[in-house]
Amino acid sequence: MKTEAHYIIPLDQQIWWPRQKRWQTPEGVGLLEEQIIRLPSVFSHLARRLGFNEAFARCHSETTAQTQVTEPSRPCVLTSEVPGPKSRELSARLNSYQNTDAVHFFVDYERSHGNYVVDVDGNCLLDIFTQISSLPLGYNHPRLVEVSKRPENMITLINRPALGSYPPIDFVDRLVNSLMSVAPPGLSQMQTMGCGTCSIESGQKAVYMAYQRRLRGSRPYSQDEMNTSLMNQSPGSPKLSFLSFTNAFHGRCMGALGMSHAKWFHKLDFPVPDWPIARFPQLQYPLEEFTRENQEEEKRCLDQVRELIEAWAKRGEPVAGICVEPVQAEGGDNHASAAFFQGLQDICDETGVYLMLDEVQTGGGTTGKFWAHEHFQLKHSPDVVTFSKKLLSGGFFFTEELRPTEGYRIYNTWIGDPMRLILFEHVLKEIKDGGLIANAEQVGQQLQDGLKALQIEFPGLLQKARGLGALCAVDVPTVELRDSILQRMRNKGVHLGGCGTSTIRLRPSLMFRSHHADIFLDTLWTTLKEMNKV
Repeated sequence: MKTEAHYIIPLDQQIWWPRQKRWQTPEGVGLLEEQIIRLPSVFSHLARRLGFNEAFARCHSETTAQTQVTEPSRPCVLTSEVPGPKSRELSARLNSYQNTDAVHFFVDYERSHGNYVVDVDGNCLLDIFTQISSLPLGYNHPRLVEVSKRPENMITLINRPALGSYPPIDFVDRLVNSLMSVAPPGLSQMQTMGCGTCSIESGQKAVYMAYQRRLRGSRPYSQDEMNTSLMNQSPGSPKLSFLSFTNAFHGRCMGALGMSHAKWFHKLDFPVPDWPIARFPQLQYPLEEFTRENQEEEKRCLDQVRELIEAWAKRGEPVAGICVEPVQAEGGDNHASAAFFQGLQDICDETGVYLMLDEVQTGGGTTGKFWAHEHFQLKHSPDVVTFSKKLLSGGFFFTEELRPTEGYRIYNTWIGDPMRLILFEHVLKEIKDGGLIANAEQVGQQLQDGLKALQIEFPGLLQKARGLGALCAVDVPTVELRDSILQRMRNKGVHLGGCGTSTIRLRPSLMFRSHHADIFLDTLWTTLKEMNKV
């Protein structure tokens, strides 16, 4: 069995040296083995002296307690730029039937493995965007491939059920062994859904129903309420609102879109709900140098939340719920402190407003906790926690108070996918066997330290490096510079994502290791060095 071709020195004993383009101990290294802290992207002379040959370097293997994962050792770009000619040709063909402005490149999924995505032109890229943060174990993980091939699972794959009415016989056990095993404490109820957006909108409906039940008390629905609901009129269709934050993104259907404020092209021309919008804290960096200023900023934002709740109650459209992301992802990877989220929960408790945390992009372990809100040490669980992406299907956890009292109140045809539950059950086993959440915390610290060091060396190109575990980001002064960095990195074999106005975001899989971080930081250093000369 192949072993990892790198030696680990604890992160607290290392720093990133951009000019040497590697991590090393601050005192320098004395022993030959210590000089190869990790195998760099270009095969080193020292590696050969230790007996590793180039053929071995081309196919790097990682092992966990259960699974051996084989992937390329480094990126390999065959075309002059990415996307290459075959991707562009396919985009032109697809454009005959739909707009393809959002297409980056066409993927050869059969040839993609681990942390590496291979495009139709044969370019092999280190993928640190992972299908918009939705691949927990990277591409074609052997454990998931094996599970998918089992005959008993083929039946589930072929016969996708209408889960709300005709669930399969193993559905309850699947829920218990997968999603319910990672339910936030205090949230005993859970509803599967198809995607993040419908998870948000169904969570909104659960909040509205609970809010109205609280007002209605023990009396049954009136005939007038039932009749007017069919005509979108009060009292059956009450004037309630959901409070959200500037730069938030919660989805693209109308209810979720009413709480999304990241980019104009998400919303232009759509008659979305007119709901209250509070300012999300705009923190100054480095955090340790702006403690007082950031505390004052967060207080202003919380004060505005209180004011909006009062104002919308007076106008007859009371706030039933507040929706917030632990880290605003699409809006620019914007962070707030644990104290801010604690204060937000206090306001909800005082005013009777339900708190919904959107963990669609932050849930699943990348932040160094399975749920990002675990970092905030809240007094009790939120009322609703939504999920999707790395959990493979959509859904939301919620309290007993928000449980619907009738069938078909939260419903659609498929309302989830049992095959994804089967896969997610094995994702959780791999997370546990491989210690992948602890790995995300460790490699995340390496990424954050590396980005902070690079922004010191290239202050005109990188700013405000930040992160929670491996969910990292760094700002670039302009969108043009940001897009240039992304394209240059892709041409060198590293695929990243953008967000916000001019932010670069990192969304690695849970299989992303220290040597992958080395390749990324090395490639970014080379790219920034080239751009500094222009």
